[in-house]
Amino acid sequence: MRMLLAIHNTLLAAILAFGLLGSAVQAQTPELDALFEQLQADDVPNWETLEREIWRLWSQSGSAAMDFLLERGRDAMAAGDFTAAIEHLTALTDHAPEFAEGWNTRATAYYLADLYGPSIVDIQRTLELNPNHFGALSGLGQILKALSENDASLSAFRQAAAIHPHRPDIQQAIEQLERLTEGQSL
Repeated sequence: MRMLLAIHNTLLAAILAFGLLGSAVQAQTPELDALFEQLQADDVPNWETLEREIWRLWSQSGSAAMDFLLERGRDAMAAGDFTAAIEHLTALTDHAPEFAEGWNTRATAYYLADLYGPSIVDIQRTLELNPNHFGALSGLGQILKALSENDASLSAFRQAAAIHPHRPDIQQAIEQLERLTEGQSL
């Protein structure tokens, strides 16, 4: 019961912080600005290419050692070794606390290890550093959905879609959650 209360409290804090993130401003590079501008166009046949380039830029810490830790963490996740992934990514966030992708990747490792509370905390930090992180918003939506927080999940997915309107999985999640929440008071 104590664990559920801790997760609930963390969830509420994340939702409150999540609501405040709309006013945050991220210093982006001109290259990222241009990619996000292109991603906002109505008809973008190459959205996957734009998305890959955004992820590539987000994954560059500016340090070969930190990039190596990110790679090691991702490799451990791919191998299903979430404990090792979390260890590598914790080293990364300890040494590069302003590198948003380190936090986001560790949030993913926590999520895959069914550790939703720590994942939410890392998503919150990711979004503080990079409010345009549609991946973190989508991840938050997934966690909130798993916790049956459908209204909050829908809000997270809608924010992700406002940044990246072309991902079919985000659109599908929104449609499904709209059906689930239809008729509920918002």
